[in-house]
Amino acid sequence: MTTPRAFATHGVFNQPPPLEDYNLYASDRALMETVEREGGEGARASLTAFGAKIGTAEVIDLGRQANTYLPVLKSFDRFGHRVDKVEFHPSYHQLMSLSVAQGLHGSPWDYLKDGGKPKPGAVVARLAGTYMMTQIESGHGCPITMTNAAVPALMFQPDLAKEWVPRILSRNYDQRFVPAKEKTGVTFGMGMTEKQGGTDVRANTTVAEPVGKGGPGGEYRITGHKWFFSAPMCDAFLVLAQAPGGISCFLMPRFTPDGAENAIAIQRLKDKVGNKSNASSEVEFQAASAWLIGEEGRGVRNIIEMATYTRLDCAVASAGMMRAAVAQAVHHCSYRTVFQKKLIDQPLMANVLADLALETEAATALSFRVARSFDRAGEDEAEAAFRRIMTPVAKYWVCKRAPNLAYEAMECLGGNGYVEEGIAGRIYREMPVNAIWEGSGNVMCLDVLRALAREPQALDVVLAEFEAARGANVAYDGALDALKDAFTDFGSLEARSRQVVEQMAKIAAGSILLRHTPSAVSDAYCATRLGRDWGDIYGTLPVGTDQRAIVERAMPTR
Repeated sequence: MTTPRAFATHGVFNQPPPLEDYNLYASDRALMETVEREGGEGARASLTAFGAKIGTAEVIDLGRQANTYLPVLKSFDRFGHRVDKVEFHPSYHQLMSLSVAQGLHGSPWDYLKDGGKPKPGAVVARLAGTYMMTQIESGHGCPITMTNAAVPALMFQPDLAKEWVPRILSRNYDQRFVPAKEKTGVTFGMGMTEKQGGTDVRANTTVAEPVGKGGPGGEYRITGHKWFFSAPMCDAFLVLAQAPGGISCFLMPRFTPDGAENAIAIQRLKDKVGNKSNASSEVEFQAASAWLIGEEGRGVRNIIEMATYTRLDCAVASAGMMRAAVAQAVHHCSYRTVFQKKLIDQPLMANVLADLALETEAATALSFRVARSFDRAGEDEAEAAFRRIMTPVAKYWVCKRAPNLAYEAMECLGGNGYVEEGIAGRIYREMPVNAIWEGSGNVMCLDVLRALAREPQALDVVLAEFEAARGANVAYDGALDALKDAFTDFGSLEARSRQVVEQMAKIAAGSILLRHTPSAVSDAYCATRLGRDWGDIYGTLPVGTDQRAIVERAMPTR
């Protein structure tokens, strides 16, 4: 008689263990060095503890759950009353709680509690946590990012800031759908984009009518629509609308001061390519109550202050997802055997992994150098100028590089990377969003040109930093000379601005790597990204590159 043992044909072997129960901070050499270098050394203990907490199998699985059991719009209750609520899986709320407890939603602004001064390295420290958390789950980071970025915009209206900023700075995540004054903590969203387009916000058609005389801090009634209204279960939103004095910025709470639900009607949730756990909605305002931030007609200036911070988050989050993709690829190849050798020891695969790791370390270095400029801009005009120019540069380049890297890392996992049981597919789908949101690639390039036109001296600040690395690498020196030549014909820059901004990003990254990383990393980067000793896809590093040294820096040790 045949026994079941005779049919035991499905033994599991040559499969890597899951990448879990590891410290996302302590296992990431490049991140640790970057944070220390850019001023976040005071947060070492906090970041190490956070990296261990979110690297557990339990927390990693929360990311899977939040993207499996998606948000659901509940427009009406069972009796037919309009409710306009979005229900989330418990995993989403758990992720939000972890991020808020770590202060990812606003820790750099903690000094506002007692009227002190900004804490050195606070922006870098917060973004290091963001960099790690986005590797676990990216969608919930949308309201986290917007909440942090709302603070500087609110500061344009001190009475509103006095009421709302203390609520933001709470480390308690309160998911209840009740008025903000009854909650232990709040989150913020934003609404700019309308059906006719999102880039030219001055063409918005949503109308704001003053209640009484209106003016700064005054109440208005807003009627209109928003084509993308992210995180509609937030407690308040920064919204653009046409006031009598022009396009203006408003604070629109989910509940009015008397405790009634505000007239925000959620029409539907967007079925997005990625970013699935985050509820992005389409809404209508039906004379919704809102309060003016600053002067009428200054809405673009006020909301841009918010967008500046969210753009930096886009760059850092993209770099974090790049790290997640590379970590998965290196981990897989460290265990998988093909032709009697580990994949990581196969010369061609080693070239691919090293190339991916190189791109990720450069993206990380560039993003966090810009983060340092946010920390220091208030007391150093050169850093403020660097921030104005290099924020859109970093956002443009890092977000553009991310999707193709995610695809190549997915291919390293073979078929295992192309099934939904793994994380690679989710990372790949998530990658394009940061390039699209908060200003697409063309908008970023034009922002660089506008900033340089307003402040020609800012270019001198940026180039001076690049000059600090001159002499360390021939390819770098040649690329820097070519970049300086490109700015001699400013009139033709718009048509070729993508090329120029790309060169600015690569030279900026190269300058950091040359001054602060091992020569195996910096020489390979400059030879390939600046000297063009490279193919058109990953895995074409030149002969002689110390691939092992580069990959070892990217190894997610457990």
